[in-house]
Amino acid sequence: MRNNRVALFDGIEEGGIRASSSYSHEIDEHDNERAVEGLQDRVNLLKRLSGDIHEEVESHNRMLDRMGNDMDASRGILSGTMDKFKMVFETKSSRRMFTLVASFVVIFLVIYYLTR
Repeated sequence: MRNNRVALFDGIEEGGIRASSSYSHEIDEHDNERAVEGLQDRVNLLKRLSGDIHEEVESHNRMLDRMGNDMDASRGILSGTMDKFKMVFETKSSRRMFTLVASFVVIFLVIYYLTR
């Protein structure tokens, strides 16, 4: 009689019915598979995002390199021009010419940077 009562209440725990171990194992496997698929989707998304970020960084690095080269070229040109202006400015008769040329250069640079 005692064995029948134990068999009758087998699988019942305090607070509810306990699932059989094979059914519980199947549920756990199914949940794990869904979780793995979700993680794979997230990993793939992160991989694509990191690839896009890498391409964007490479693009910006190339643009910055070009800008640096342009700035170096401009610096060389301006340095030579300033040396010529210094020579012109040293003579008093050429001060008026220097003012005209300096005004022209300023106007040219303003127009150049506004059109870029």
